[in-house]
Amino acid sequence: MTSYRLVSLPGDGVGPSVVDAAKRVLAAAGAAHGFDITWTELTIGGAAIDAYGTSFREADIEVCRGADAILLGAVGGPKWDDPTSKVRPEQVLFALRGGLGLFANLRPVTVHPALVPSSPVRPELLAGVDLLIVRELTGGIYFGERTEAAGEAGQRKALDTLPYSEFEVRRVVALAFALAAARRKRLTSVDKANVLATSRLWRTVVEEERRRTPDVEVGHQLVDSCAMLLVKDPARFDVIVTENLFGDILSDEAAVLAGSLGMLPSASLGERQTAHGTFGLYEPIHGSAPDIAGQDKANPIGTILSAAMLLRWSLGEAAAADAVEAAVGRALDDGFRTGDLGSGPGTTAVGTVGMTRAIVDRIAIPRPVPA
Repeated sequence: MTSYRLVSLPGDGVGPSVVDAAKRVLAAAGAAHGFDITWTELTIGGAAIDAYGTSFREADIEVCRGADAILLGAVGGPKWDDPTSKVRPEQVLFALRGGLGLFANLRPVTVHPALVPSSPVRPELLAGVDLLIVRELTGGIYFGERTEAAGEAGQRKALDTLPYSEFEVRRVVALAFALAAARRKRLTSVDKANVLATSRLWRTVVEEERRRTPDVEVGHQLVDSCAMLLVKDPARFDVIVTENLFGDILSDEAAVLAGSLGMLPSASLGERQTAHGTFGLYEPIHGSAPDIAGQDKANPIGTILSAAMLLRWSLGEAAAADAVEAAVGRALDDGFRTGDLGSGPGTTAVGTVGMTRAIVDRIAIPRPVPA
């Protein structure tokens, strides 16, 4: 039996409960498809600040580096929200991305037919929505030089810089072209080239890479118009590639298409290959939701679908990934709903545990071959 080594980073708020849900689903998938998983759990985020005085320890980054993949819950909460603090929960995310070379965040957005009523977008606009947002992760304004606010009241100034190198842009754009070539061959590059110098560099690199992949149709979209089109005509998009800040905002906006932030998974990938696939970190796009932590209310589907991406990308277990995604679909078709997905005739209200159980119960176990 194949055995994989994974690291879990439950984090804060609802993180521990949704990570536990994904672990249960992965165990069921392993039992059905002939593999097992050895887990190493590490403390990060606000919990690590309380325990160690820092949101991560360098030794823990090394442990992550030695695994086949990483599953993360969420970090942060009101307890650690002081904007003037030098130690904040989200610092671990930047440390993981930079320290592990994870430069591309993949966020697929699809709309399950049973959840169309849960979306605030008109049903006729949701037909055919199947898009992938590729967000650059290690450059841009989140990693630029900054000066905190200083000066007398009324005259204070602060500064954030938005740096990008050609190398950083080209590697994520090249990945986006490859992903688009394997899908519907349409790539939308999102920038603000009418204002920002970094966006003009971004657009130049996209045009250069376009010549390498001539069968992919390429369009350029300013970020403000893209934000409008995501809710006005979302089915027009196939693969969207954009820089760090824009991708952060647009992917959260796209969550309304699926009906809830709790539905959407993500994968953060680098270039390193393991014996099984591409090394990566997997997490739901939602935050720590401290207001419902410990109450069995969190929707675990985003984390469970992130685990399916982990199976496909990092472990090479495509059949198991398909089985997990199919089980999620069947649970939704059978009417199971966490609170964020609404209710109605023919639905059954469940919490984190109940939704997880419904999905586990629907993971097909292969029948033994007769002797």
